[in-house]
Amino acid sequence: MKTLKVLTWVVLMGMAVACSASQTPDEMATSGEGTATATEAGASEDTELNVVRSVMTAARQTAMSPDEALQKLKDGNARFVRGEELNRDYSAQVEATAEGQYPFAMVLGCVDSRAPAELLFDVGFGDIFKARVAGNFVNDDVPGSIEFATRVAGAPLILVMGHTSCGAVKGACENVQLGHVSSLVNEIRPSVEAVTPEGETCSASNAELVDKVAAHNVDRTIAEIRNESAIIAELEAAGEVKIVGAMYDISTGVVQFYE
Repeated sequence: MKTLKVLTWVVLMGMAVACSASQTPDEMATSGEGTATATEAGASEDTELNVVRSVMTAARQTAMSPDEALQKLKDGNARFVRGEELNRDYSAQVEATAEGQYPFAMVLGCVDSRAPAELLFDVGFGDIFKARVAGNFVNDDVPGSIEFATRVAGAPLILVMGHTSCGAVKGACENVQLGHVSSLVNEIRPSVEAVTPEGETCSASNAELVDKVAAHNVDRTIAEIRNESAIIAELEAAGEVKIVGAMYDISTGVVQFYE
């Protein structure tokens, strides 16, 4: 068993190293024509066309603190809300990330079509890892994805993001029992029971209560990540990784962060 664990870890490290072995940070820093200069988002842009072609590099990821990673998400959402998203050359970024990736954050969010993390945070190819499940809770597989994103691939930030008017939360409020939907409803029910006032029932039509349940579910998910992953707990204790909660308002585009 010990040998199997060692071999498994070697394979995981090989997966991360393989992402970067064929490309240097300098090669990934710029792509296409033009001279690259720093922008407020920490990316590089063509001074003539104002087009972002650069991607995250190993050097930038290593130098980035969890707080700096969080600020990048905050800045990106602020640009999104203002309608001032960066102009990216996605073809150049696809080419630059083909043989290496150095994301600065792992985002656990809902499958809701109205909450696409890359757009909400105005990020490009190779910037963030994403795990999505209806209701943004932790099942048996999610901790492994988060451990890979942080311990193996080096992302310094974990963001658990719920959102307003969440269909999965509404289903949990109504205690919907339908095929595999029942299992995700059961995962969220503890938050329904914790937030619903005594003597009352949670209804999908009660928007305020639904959003309170969603916010509680974010907090509970963060606690479960810490409890279920010794690796994440150790990284957080060492200050190498930060876990933050957030709620996205689907009517305004604003992400409210809970630190």
